[in-house]
Amino acid sequence: MTHKHHLDEIDLKILDIISQNARIPFKDVAAECGISRAAVHQRVNRMIEMEVITGSGYNIDPKKVDYHTCTYIGIFLDKGELYHKVARELMSIREIVECHYTTGQYAIFAKVYARNNEHLKEILNDKIQRISGISSTETFISLEETFNRQVPIYKD
Repeated sequence: MTHKHHLDEIDLKILDIISQNARIPFKDVAAECGISRAAVHQRVNRMIEMEVITGSGYNIDPKKVDYHTCTYIGIFLDKGELYHKVARELMSIREIVECHYTTGQYAIFAKVYARNNEHLKEILNDKIQRISGISSTETFISLEETFNRQVPIYKD
C-alpha cells in the first residue's frame, strides 16, 4: 500500500509546489491552493508524520565547499548476504552521500564526493576497498551534473 492513497489533490498540489521551492512561504502555498495558511501547515505536518516528506535542510553545492570530484562507484561483494554489514560500514564514510542496493552487475552503487582525484584515491584505497566483504569496485567520474530534481508529483 502506498502513501498516495492517503493524499488528496490539495496534498499533491502542496507537494508539487514545495518540491520546486522548499523555502516558499506557506502563505504563498495557501494562496495558490485556495486554502488557509494553517491548513497548509497541518497538511505538511501530516505528510511529515506519514513520511511522505522526509528530511529538511539546505542543498549545498559541493564545489563551493571544495568537493570538485563527483564519482559513482559500483561495488562487488563476495556474497550478496553481506550487503547490510557492508552498507553499515559504508555509511561511516562521510564522503559517500548515496548508497543503493542494486540489481545487475553491482551489488551496491554509491555516490561519492571527493575534493580531488588524490582524495578519491584515498577514499577508495584506504576506506572502501578495505571493508571486509567487498571483492572489487568500479569507479565512474562524473564530468558534469546536467540536472538534479525531485520526482514529479502526479495528480491522477
